[in-house]
Amino acid sequence: MTQYEYKVVPAPTKGIKAKGIKTPEGRFANSVQSVLNTLGAEGWEYLRAELLPSDERSGLTGSNTNWRNVLVFRRPAAQPSTPAPAPQSPEAEDVASPDPQPASGAERMLKDNGVEELSPVSGMTSALKSRARQQADQPEDDAQTADEDPKEKD
Repeated sequence: MTQYEYKVVPAPTKGIKAKGIKTPEGRFANSVQSVLNTLGAEGWEYLRAELLPSDERSGLTGSNTNWRNVLVFRRPAAQPSTPAPAPQSPEAEDVASPDPQPASGAERMLKDNGVEELSPVSGMTSALKSRARQQADQPEDDAQTADEDPKEKD
């Protein structure tokens, strides 16, 4: 059974100008054709286009779902060559063989923790730290009145 590796790339969103192509539809088709031909030359077979949801952060606590168009390609996975086993001496039979190494795809999957890092910022920024210090220094009564609407005090 043939095993495949897959490549997913964002679909073009803008047309590419070329000689003799005048319409926006033609330019867009030219940009898609360019992506297909480039990856085809690298051995990737075009499978399909997909429209998939992407949950993205919006502000500090919000999130939005954006729909993304992607192009899916595949090619046969490189089969690791397995050398012929070397003849073993009787003493070698007592030594346990090492665990087999995972294939490159499995290795990448084991390293991936499933969390998509959307921002190069990690940890608390200085703005968040100063805001936390402000709130910690503010007495609880002041914090409560600051959160209330002044019109509701009547």
